Amino acid sequence: MKNYKFTINGNKHSVDIVDIEDQVATVEVNGVPYQVELEVEVKKPVSAPKPVAKPAAPQVAPQTVAAPPAAAAPAGGSVIKSPLPGVVLNIYVEVGEAVKQGQRILMLEAMKMENNIDADKEGVVKEIRVQKNDSVMEGDVLVVIG
Repeated sequence: MKNYKFTINGNKHSVDIVDIEDQVATVEVNGVPYQVELEVEVKKPVSAPKPVAKPAAPQVAPQTVAAPPAAAAPAGGSVIKSPLPGVVLNIYVEVGEAVKQGQRILMLEAMKMENNIDADKEGVVKEIRVQKNDSVMEGDVLVVIG
């Protein structure tokens, strides 16, 4: 059984995928069971084929690229991080703008879906660390709210 944690419009949900049979998935959302009909048949994982011996590749020394240090949020502030890799489609706030908890901050396209990124608390936008069309990775800081 796989378990996923989602936050939708500020509400946290725990989703367990119990079983997938043909085009019907049995899932539990916050402990409530549902039968979900899938549009595309999901194949159950099969064991991976045994690896075939390949000729040895030439040895290349690995290169290490240091990531820039992550800047911390200001005292009493909070950061809005990207929940998954994607591309920033739109930014709905400006630095200095007051925001309320649950207010849409930006739109992130991930896995061909548009995802609203909302403020997790009330405050004032201190920094916007991304621009429209920027590619972001999971955990990247998008906005700082103070």
